[in-house]
Amino acid sequence: NTNTKITLKGIEFGTTYSIQYFDNEQLDYTNQLDSLFAVVNNSMSTYIDTSIISRINNNEGISPDEHFITVFNISKEIFNYTNGKFDPSVGPLVNYWGFGPINVNKPIDLLELDSLNMLVGFEKFKIDSLNNIIRPYNSFLDFNAIAKGYTVDLVSKFLEKNNVNNYLVDIGGEIRVNGINLSKNSPWVIGIDSPNYELSQEIYATTELRNTAMATSGVYRKYKFDSNGRRYSHILDPKKGMPNKTNILSVSVISNTCVVADALATALHVMSIKEIDLFLEENKDILAYIIYEDENGRIADKSYNNFIIR
Repeated sequence: NTNTKITLKGIEFGTTYSIQYFDNEQLDYTNQLDSLFAVVNNSMSTYIDTSIISRINNNEGISPDEHFITVFNISKEIFNYTNGKFDPSVGPLVNYWGFGPINVNKPIDLLELDSLNMLVGFEKFKIDSLNNIIRPYNSFLDFNAIAKGYTVDLVSKFLEKNNVNNYLVDIGGEIRVNGINLSKNSPWVIGIDSPNYELSQEIYATTELRNTAMATSGVYRKYKFDSNGRRYSHILDPKKGMPNKTNILSVSVISNTCVVADALATALHVMSIKEIDLFLEENKDILAYIIYEDENGRIADKSYNNFIIR
C-alpha cells in the first residue's frame, strides 16, 4: 500500500532523528542511513578524535574529504553573505567564554582574548588547489551549526534516488520535506517549539512546508538571570568575539536546502531584531520567523517574507 508511512527513528549527532516516508516497496533504509551518518561523523564530528575535522584541528596534515569540502565552501559563502555572522571558526572563543554569561568566574584576560581572536575569523581559512586546508595553527573549526542541515539534505537526496518522493526528514529539528503526507493526504505540517523556560515541549506555532527545508535555532533551554531578575540568553557574536545578551528566543528559516537554512538560522540569531529587519528586507528569498521577548518581558513573534504561520 503506497499510503503506508514508514518511520525510522534513532539517536545521532547527540540528538534524535525521525524520517517518515512512503515507499511502494515498503523498504527499510536503516542500514543505508547508518552508513551515511557514519560517513558524516567521520568527516565532521568534533566529538570523534579520529574524524577528519578533529585531525585538522589537531594540526595534522590531512586532506579533507568531499563532504568536508562541500560544507566548508557553503560555510564560506554564508560567512560572506551574512558579513561574518555565521563563522565556524569561533570555537576557541566559545570555549573561552565557557559559553555562559559575561560574569564567568574568571577575570577577562585581554591578552588571552587577543591571541584567541588571531585564530578566529573564517576569512583566514582556505582550501588550496591540492585540497590542503590552510588555517591558523591551533585554530578550531566546528561545523556543528551546519552539519545537521547538510545531513538532512544527504538523506533527502538518498530517498529521492530511491524513488521516494513523499518524505519528511527531521534531524534534531532541522527538517526537509518533499511531496505530501500521503496518510493524511495533506501537506507536511511542522511544529515550532514554544520558547518556554520549563522543559515541557509545547508547540508555539505550526507551518506547512512544501518541497522545502526549515531549520530552527533556539536558546530558550539555556538562560540566565540578570541582577533585576530578568531572564536573558547569551549567544556568541563572532564579529565582537564576545557573548551578546539577546532577547531573541528562536529563529526559524525556510530555504531550498536545509544546509543553508541551518547556517542562516544560526547567523540571524546573532543579530538584533533591527539587523534582522534590514537583512531580510534585502534578502527577500529568505523566509524567517522569530520568537522574542519584548521590552515588557512578554513573548512576541514576527514573520518575514511570507513565512506563513497557521
